Amino acid sequence: MPRVNLTGLPFVMPKITYIEHSGSTHIVEGTVGQTVMETAIKHNVPGIVAECGGACSCATCHVYVDEAWRSITGEPSQMEEDMLDFAFEVRPESRLSCQLRIKNEYDGLVVRVPEHQG
Repeated sequence: MPRVNLTGLPFVMPKITYIEHSGSTHIVEGTVGQTVMETAIKHNVPGIVAECGGACSCATCHVYVDEAWRSITGEPSQMEEDMLDFAFEVRPESRLSCQLRIKNEYDGLVVRVPEHQG
């Protein structure tokens, strides 16, 4: 029998795929409510530095959200946009992984880690 959450729905551990700049891939299970950054740190994903610990006050957890997932993860807030100004090689798909709070809908999310962090 599958585990269920407090609402009686099946308990989901969304799988997140992190692709390093070198091409190495890390597929890990996240926890709903945690951030993509916290999950990366917990699973020792290289390239996610997270100097501020998730306070959105640095740009060292910068990732590129795969095109197929951009509508699901949404747009960055103004505060996140301001912090992305300090990141290297910002692109339209740039996000700070500390600002991506995992939901069941993130199961299969793919993010790419840039070569350098800000």
